[in-house]
Amino acid sequence: MLTDSRRSAILHRVQETGSASVSDLARLVQVSESTIRRDLNRLSGQGLLRRVRGGGTGVGAEFAAAAGPEPDDVPFIEVAARSVSSKQRIAARAAALVGEGDVVVLDIGTTTALIARELRGRSITVITASLAVLDELREDPSTELILLGGVLRRSYHSLVGTLTEEALHRLRATICFLGTSGVQPDGTVMDTTGTEVPVKRAILGAAPRAVLVADETKFPGTGILPVCPARDISTLVTSASSEARTLDLFRHTGSDVITV
Repeated sequence: MLTDSRRSAILHRVQETGSASVSDLARLVQVSESTIRRDLNRLSGQGLLRRVRGGGTGVGAEFAAAAGPEPDDVPFIEVAARSVSSKQRIAARAAALVGEGDVVVLDIGTTTALIARELRGRSITVITASLAVLDELREDPSTELILLGGVLRRSYHSLVGTLTEEALHRLRATICFLGTSGVQPDGTVMDTTGTEVPVKRAILGAAPRAVLVADETKFPGTGILPVCPARDISTLVTSASSEARTLDLFRHTGSDVITV
């Protein structure tokens, strides 16, 4: 099992059960206890769990207050109501980057769901772990739709976990579209959910062209974990009002920046 996938599985077990021992986690992911101890130390350092003697436990309320609300506290339908006009413009422009016959990976999120809507009627293949994308394309006979497996994250209409990641490692696409909870001033693409970050990294590895879609509220936005640096993004599609210095940084690293 890859390192990111293994740590995602560890984090999911601790979040699910409240705590887990080193020996139990070693059996779960089939690695040595010393490897588990290193993983727990790393996850603890990132603030995703608390390292205790013999294992790890979920983070306490003081961390939740410092980090802000967990994504599961903000339902998909609520996020979808934010910056609607900006997201629609971004989605329409992003969809125009897809050519006939392309194999497209769509990340979870409200903007990528709008991209799926724009792609209806196109002779393409779409790979996704987003149930919102599934809803947009399930009745479209032109699109071959591949739904990735995984654990259901109900509040955000997505599938996550090792099954999702391993499927992405086996697939190859021509272009992928990535969402984000926020972009740091140094160009680092961030996310707020530990279980989503390994999936996003696997999406980046599945296609040679990575398109980041982010409206003006994401510059800067929230996020506790880095997904990738700006140099890993081939094209950024964003609002014309997004923070200019960060957009210039993306251009400097070689990304095409499209504003709408």
